[in-house]
Amino acid sequence: MQTTWTMTGAMAVLLTFTAAAVAQDAAAKVGEPAPDFTLLDATGTKHTLSQYKNNVVVLEWVNQECPWSVKAVPVVNDLHKKYKDKGVIWLGVESTHWRKAEENVRYAQEKEIAFPILMDNDGTVGRLYGAKTTPHMYVINKGKLVYAGALNNNQHGDKKDADVRNYVDEALTAVLAGKDVPLAETKPWGCSVKYKESKSTPAAETPKDKPESGRSKETPADDKN
Repeated sequence: MQTTWTMTGAMAVLLTFTAAAVAQDAAAKVGEPAPDFTLLDATGTKHTLSQYKNNVVVLEWVNQECPWSVKAVPVVNDLHKKYKDKGVIWLGVESTHWRKAEENVRYAQEKEIAFPILMDNDGTVGRLYGAKTTPHMYVINKGKLVYAGALNNNQHGDKKDADVRNYVDEALTAVLAGKDVPLAETKPWGCSVKYKESKSTPAAETPKDKPESGRSKETPADDKN
């Protein structure tokens, strides 16, 4: 059974303005060089995107309090295992403004996440890339952004295997084979990224998206592709 989601008109307007503000600030564009950045991961290790200039890199925006992000973990872990020996670098990015590094260390241990989670509490990198949801996925091929959007077309996990398109898997398969990504941009789904409020960017809703029966409190974009 498909669950119907609702939100107040005021909340919908607020999220619309938030997404628009993030998109306006974004410098990352598919087909162009990916903006460089430097962040510390949850264990204190520094990562600079340009240090992976000869690799394929996946950026995944995460939030352990977003049920969509949590539900994505098994799929993401399988993808990471599939491609890590092929030189693909997977980096989680945490732009939730209240998240503490030690929380992500514990979360990674609990969920057997074997890649770093970079701490972006001030939201600088998230806004640079225009990240709107958790998860929001980006694939970078030797410094060039080649994919941005959803993890797959199975947000609710109710599609038959034959009907599921894993966009990130498709993108990685293509770039490693020296081919163009078949679908370079899709609409991301998930919870809104919980950026720190600023004068130029209105805050997303203040309640945390704590999982309730596996569903978020807000209305994420449905998977249509």
